[in-house]
Amino acid sequence: MDTAGYGHEFRGRADSGHYRVDVLFNNAGSFGPSGSVDQISLGDWNETIAVNLTGTMPCAAAAVRQMKEQDPPGGRIINNGSLSAIAPRPLAAAYTATKHAVTGLTKSIDLDGRAWGISCAQIDIGNAATELLDGITAGGALQPDGTRKAEPTFPAEEAARMVVFMAGLPASANPGSLVLTAAGMPYLGRG
Repeated sequence: MDTAGYGHEFRGRADSGHYRVDVLFNNAGSFGPSGSVDQISLGDWNETIAVNLTGTMPCAAAAVRQMKEQDPPGGRIINNGSLSAIAPRPLAAAYTATKHAVTGLTKSIDLDGRAWGISCAQIDIGNAATELLDGITAGGALQPDGTRKAEPTFPAEEAARMVVFMAGLPASANPGSLVLTAAGMPYLGRG
């Protein structure tokens, strides 16, 4: 499993011409521009969509094609959403919109893949200690009231453990969505 970039890996024996894709982890993400919808240029908006949403689609499409063709068919796709798909941060219109779209894509893939035993789920992570998070929390994360506040984080390895857990579930079980946040993170209190 590839937990960086666009996250697809084909496993199989190249000499036999047969490949299986049992799990795909789609881990595309860029915060994009900071600003409300009226402050974001169309170019920055499109760039954020290209990474966060369009970056997820071709990997999922390739995996679904293979999962339909393999014998037996089936597999699992896990999309990395974001806590922002549930509770956005201030001035994150582009990022939030794309992560909401990933939620819709996740549900569509899951619905359309049922006949082939393909399931799709989403993990929404809040405040895993990564370089991506460093970019928005330097000096404290912007809060809805306009103040900046240091927020708790948790080791990114714990998020990876959850992805491995989701990937290891039997084909008869699909978590649909899983939310993982830093303990004490202002998630339910945003807004």
